[in-house]
Amino acid sequence: MSESLPDGTAVANASSFDLLDKSGKKVNFGSLFKEKKIIVVFIRHFFCGSCQKYVSQLNSQCQKFSKSMEETNTEIFVIGCGKWQPIEMYSEMTGFPSSKIFADTDLNVYHAFGMNIRTTALTPAGQQRASYLTEGPIMNAISSTWRALMNAKFLGKQGDISQLGGEFILGPGGSTVFFYNDRSNFH
Repeated sequence: MSESLPDGTAVANASSFDLLDKSGKKVNFGSLFKEKKIIVVFIRHFFCGSCQKYVSQLNSQCQKFSKSMEETNTEIFVIGCGKWQPIEMYSEMTGFPSSKIFADTDLNVYHAFGMNIRTTALTPAGQQRASYLTEGPIMNAISSTWRALMNAKFLGKQGDISQLGGEFILGPGGSTVFFYNDRSNFH
Protein backbone atom coordinates (compact mmCIF):
# COMPACT_ATOMS: atom_id res chain seq x y z
CA MET A 1 0.00 0.00 0.00
CA SER A 2 1.38 3.35 -1.03
CA GLU A 3 1.59 6.26 1.39
CA SER A 4 1.46 8.89 -1.39
CA LEU A 5 -1.54 10.39 -3.13
CA PRO A 6 -2.85 8.34 -6.04
CA ASP A 7 -1.42 9.70 -9.30
CA GLY A 8 -3.39 10.76 -12.35
CA THR A 9 -3.15 7.28 -13.85
CA ALA A 10 -4.73 5.66 -10.78
CA VAL A 11 -7.49 8.29 -10.69
CA ALA A 12 -8.15 7.90 -14.43
CA ASN A 13 -8.26 4.12 -14.04
CA ALA A 14 -10.68 4.34 -11.10
CA SER A 15 -12.77 6.91 -12.99
CA SER A 16 -13.39 4.45 -15.82
CA PHE A 17 -15.27 1.95 -13.65
CA ASP A 18 -18.98 1.82 -12.97
CA LEU A 19 -20.68 1.56 -9.60
CA LEU A 20 -24.25 0.47 -8.90
CA ASP A 21 -26.82 2.76 -7.29
CA LYS A 22 -29.69 1.80 -4.98
CA SER A 23 -31.71 0.52 -7.97
CA GLY A 24 -28.90 -1.47 -9.55
CA LYS A 25 -28.35 1.18 -12.23
CA LYS A 26 -24.77 1.76 -13.39
CA VAL A 27 -23.18 5.09 -12.45
CA ASN A 28 -19.71 5.96 -13.69
CA PHE A 29 -17.42 6.65 -10.72
CA GLY A 30 -15.59 9.47 -12.55
CA SER A 31 -18.87 11.28 -13.19
CA LEU A 32 -19.25 11.86 -9.44
CA PHE A 33 -16.28 14.25 -9.35
CA LYS A 34 -15.91 15.47 -12.92
CA GLU A 35 -17.10 18.98 -12.05
CA LYS A 36 -17.08 19.06 -8.26
CA LYS A 37 -15.11 17.99 -5.24
CA ILE A 38 -16.20 14.83 -3.47
CA ILE A 39 -15.38 13.15 -0.22
CA VAL A 40 -15.79 9.44 -0.75
CA VAL A 41 -15.83 6.88 2.04
CA PHE A 42 -15.17 3.29 1.06
CA ILE A 43 -16.68 1.09 3.76
CA ARG A 44 -15.74 -2.50 4.57
CA HIS A 45 -19.14 -4.09 3.91
CA PHE A 46 -22.80 -3.26 4.42
CA PHE A 47 -23.12 -5.16 7.74
CA CYS A 48 -19.92 -3.74 9.29
CA GLY A 49 -21.02 -2.26 12.62
CA SER A 50 -17.96 0.00 12.84
CA CYS A 51 -18.64 1.39 9.38
CA GLN A 52 -22.32 1.93 10.19
CA LYS A 53 -21.39 3.94 13.27
CA TYR A 54 -18.82 5.92 11.25
CA VAL A 55 -21.30 6.71 8.47
CA SER A 56 -23.99 7.67 11.02
CA GLN A 57 -21.57 10.11 12.66
CA LEU A 58 -20.49 11.37 9.24
CA ASN A 59 -24.12 11.97 8.30
CA SER A 60 -24.73 14.09 11.40
CA GLN A 61 -21.64 16.17 10.59
CA CYS A 62 -22.77 16.57 6.97
CA GLN A 63 -26.05 18.01 8.17
CA LYS A 64 -24.21 20.53 10.37
CA PHE A 65 -22.00 21.65 7.50
CA SER A 66 -24.44 21.33 4.60
CA LYS A 67 -24.33 25.05 3.76
CA SER A 68 -20.51 25.09 3.63
CA MET A 69 -20.48 21.99 1.47
CA GLU A 70 -22.99 23.52 -0.90
CA GLU A 71 -20.97 26.76 -1.12
CA THR A 72 -17.79 24.82 -1.95
CA ASN A 73 -19.55 22.50 -4.45
CA THR A 74 -18.62 19.44 -2.37
CA GLU A 75 -20.57 16.23 -1.90
CA ILE A 76 -20.01 13.13 0.22
CA PHE A 77 -20.56 9.61 -1.06
CA VAL A 78 -20.31 6.17 0.51
CA ILE A 79 -19.21 3.12 -1.47
CA GLY A 80 -19.55 -0.46 -0.26
CA CYS A 81 -18.04 -3.60 -1.74
CA GLY A 82 -21.26 -5.61 -1.66
CA LYS A 83 -24.20 -5.89 -4.01
CA TRP A 84 -26.57 -2.95 -4.55
CA GLN A 85 -29.59 -4.52 -2.82
CA PRO A 86 -28.55 -3.63 0.80
CA ILE A 87 -28.14 0.09 -0.01
CA GLU A 88 -31.63 1.13 1.15
CA MET A 89 -31.23 -0.91 4.37
CA TYR A 90 -27.83 0.71 4.97
CA SER A 91 -29.34 4.14 4.43
CA GLU A 92 -32.08 3.42 6.97
CA MET A 93 -29.53 2.17 9.54
CA THR A 94 -27.16 5.11 9.14
CA GLY A 95 -29.43 7.98 8.13
CA PHE A 96 -27.12 8.60 5.15
CA PRO A 97 -29.08 9.38 1.94
CA SER A 98 -29.44 6.28 -0.24
CA SER A 99 -28.93 8.46 -3.33
CA LYS A 100 -25.33 8.97 -2.21
CA ILE A 101 -24.51 5.31 -1.49
CA PHE A 102 -23.12 3.03 -4.19
CA ALA A 103 -21.88 -0.54 -4.56
CA ASP A 104 -18.54 -1.52 -6.12
CA THR A 105 -19.43 -5.19 -6.45
CA ASP A 106 -16.26 -6.21 -8.31
CA LEU A 107 -13.96 -4.03 -6.12
CA ASN A 108 -12.61 -2.32 -9.25
CA VAL A 109 -12.47 1.17 -7.72
CA TYR A 110 -11.19 -0.18 -4.39
CA HIS A 111 -8.29 -1.92 -6.14
CA ALA A 112 -7.57 1.00 -8.50
CA PHE A 113 -6.90 3.09 -5.38
CA GLY A 114 -4.74 0.43 -3.73
CA MET A 115 -7.30 -0.75 -1.20
CA ASN A 116 -6.09 -4.34 -1.46
CA ILE A 117 -5.81 -5.18 2.24
CA ARG A 118 -8.11 -7.89 3.48
CA THR A 119 -8.06 -8.49 7.22
CA THR A 120 -10.28 -8.84 10.24
CA ALA A 121 -7.55 -7.52 12.57
CA LEU A 122 -8.75 -5.23 15.35
CA THR A 123 -7.33 -1.82 16.22
CA PRO A 124 -3.62 -2.35 16.89
CA ALA A 125 -2.53 -2.34 20.54
CA GLY A 126 -1.68 1.14 21.76
CA GLN A 127 -3.69 2.87 19.03
CA GLN A 128 -6.68 4.89 20.19
CA ARG A 129 -10.04 3.70 18.92
CA ALA A 130 -12.14 6.10 16.89
CA SER A 131 -14.64 8.33 18.72
CA TYR A 132 -17.65 6.77 17.01
CA LEU A 133 -16.79 3.33 18.42
CA THR A 134 -18.73 3.40 21.65
CA GLU A 135 -18.94 -0.39 22.03
CA GLY A 136 -16.11 -2.86 22.49
CA PRO A 137 -15.20 -5.31 19.71
CA ILE A 138 -17.26 -8.18 21.13
CA MET A 139 -20.43 -6.10 21.47
CA ASN A 140 -19.80 -4.61 18.02
CA ALA A 141 -19.56 -8.12 16.52
CA ILE A 142 -22.76 -9.19 18.30
CA SER A 143 -24.58 -6.06 17.08
CA SER A 144 -23.35 -6.59 13.51
CA THR A 145 -24.46 -10.23 13.58
CA TRP A 146 -27.86 -9.24 14.96
CA ARG A 147 -28.34 -6.65 12.20
CA ALA A 148 -27.39 -9.27 9.61
CA LEU A 149 -29.88 -11.76 11.03
CA MET A 150 -32.62 -9.13 11.13
CA ASN A 151 -31.91 -8.43 7.45
CA ALA A 152 -31.37 -12.03 6.37
CA LYS A 153 -32.51 -11.38 2.80
CA PHE A 154 -29.25 -9.45 2.32
CA LEU A 155 -26.94 -12.15 3.70
CA GLY A 156 -24.32 -12.88 1.07
CA LYS A 157 -24.92 -9.47 -0.53
CA GLN A 158 -23.12 -7.38 2.10
CA GLY A 159 -19.66 -7.72 0.53
CA ASP A 160 -16.36 -9.24 1.62
CA ILE A 161 -16.21 -8.99 5.43
CA SER A 162 -12.42 -8.76 5.42
CA GLN A 163 -12.11 -6.03 2.74
CA LEU A 164 -10.80 -2.77 4.18
CA GLY A 165 -11.87 0.63 2.92
CA GLY A 166 -10.57 4.17 3.01
CA GLU A 167 -11.37 7.83 2.50
CA PHE A 168 -10.53 10.09 -0.43
CA ILE A 169 -11.10 13.69 -1.41
CA LEU A 170 -11.20 13.91 -5.20
CA GLY A 171 -11.87 16.47 -7.89
CA PRO A 172 -12.86 18.37 -9.61
CA GLY A 173 -11.53 16.30 -12.48
CA GLY A 174 -8.61 14.00 -11.90
CA SER A 175 -7.10 15.67 -8.84
CA THR A 176 -6.67 13.94 -5.47
CA VAL A 177 -6.49 16.16 -2.40
CA PHE A 178 -6.41 13.55 0.37
CA PHE A 179 -6.48 9.81 0.88
CA TYR A 180 -6.35 7.31 3.70
CA ASN A 181 -6.45 3.54 3.34
CA ASP A 182 -7.72 1.69 6.41
CA ARG A 183 -5.27 -0.66 8.12
CA SER A 184 -7.57 -2.53 10.51
CA ASN A 185 -11.26 -3.30 10.74
CA PHE A 186 -11.74 -0.43 13.19
CA HIS A 187 -10.25 2.06 10.73
